[in-house]
Amino acid sequence: MAAKNQLTLSPPYPVESALKRLGADLKLARLRRNLTIETVAERIGTGPRAIHDAEKGKPTTGIVVYAALLWAYDLVHQLDEVALPSRDAEGLQLARHSERRRARERRSGGLDNDF
Repeated sequence: MAAKNQLTLSPPYPVESALKRLGADLKLARLRRNLTIETVAERIGTGPRAIHDAEKGKPTTGIVVYAALLWAYDLVHQLDEVALPSRDAEGLQLARHSERRRARERRSGGLDNDF
């Protein structure tokens, strides 16, 4: 439990920066749509405080609030782009490195699938 508290109190700088940018972007999306915090909170089924915290990029705000805000602004499809395996350069490189280069025969342990 201590690790969770430490993460929310002092996240790594890149995480903190990304949350602040996301919050600012969500606030801009709300303002462009001429919506109040109260209206959006009612629309997604939460309180105004959660909206305010998300727009500030607070790390204690649940991801469901961020996702619901994206949905409310018709931007939730952008969430599909997050962590796409096809765009994970490091993961793809590691997968290529650990792929089998040849097939192995199965060792017979006395059991087979012949019926």
